[in-house]
Amino acid sequence: MSGLSTDAVSDLLREVAAQVITPRFRSLGEGEVMEKNPGDLVTVADREAESLISAALREAYPDAAVLGEEAFAADAGLMDRYLAAEHAFTVDPVDGTKNFVHGSPDHAVMVAEVVGGESVRAWIHQPAHGVTWTAERGAGTWRDGERMTTTPVAEGTLPRGATSMWSLRGHALDGLPAMRLSWVCCGVDYPRLVEGETDYIVYSRSNPWDHAPGTLMVTEAGGAVVHPDGSPYSARSTRPGLVVAVDAHTAGAVQRRAASAFRRD
Repeated sequence: MSGLSTDAVSDLLREVAAQVITPRFRSLGEGEVMEKNPGDLVTVADREAESLISAALREAYPDAAVLGEEAFAADAGLMDRYLAAEHAFTVDPVDGTKNFVHGSPDHAVMVAEVVGGESVRAWIHQPAHGVTWTAERGAGTWRDGERMTTTPVAEGTLPRGATSMWSLRGHALDGLPAMRLSWVCCGVDYPRLVEGETDYIVYSRSNPWDHAPGTLMVTEAGGAVVHPDGSPYSARSTRPGLVVAVDAHTAGAVQRRAASAFRRD
């Protein structure tokens, strides 16, 4: 499939971040932060970055659907077009917007390429950390050119967990250690799991722009992703609830314990 190379998309994300995201970091002006819904923040950086990234993807792939988080907020019908598309991209221009607004470096720009409902390439650029992650189906996960793999939980060791669900912060899943709050940004959560800072993460939602990139990175690094009923995740999944883990055994063990936790949120 012709179009942009993996490196070219990485360069695009870095360039867009340098142009419209990083200059606003800890420097957002009056009127540059809005609410899409109560408590759901968006900034001019989100909107400008998504416009630039989406335009570049459409130019390179005119027949592909592009599902941007902010575009979806303005046109809910975009989800149906994305789900029906054979070839698509997801765009999250500033994942972790609340972190970004409050001056935390834990925010990211994320893109996934989806073919036949499965993520085939993924990119996460963390501007404030100066790190770019990429993954390709069948070719592994990479952090700034270094091959990354997950470390399975050792036999006899209880896995350490994190969650983005505020109601579950400090909650223990049937004998496992209490979960910490995640980094509240999928573009940081997934890389941190691959790096070994947690063994699993529990999510309440499965928006494609949030999870299509990171799930490919985790599975290509050796991890696993399942829904609360144990079924595998795909980039067309819109059912709530995900368990992401460093290995398949841990994903299954957490999933079996998590049913009541998902019902709490």
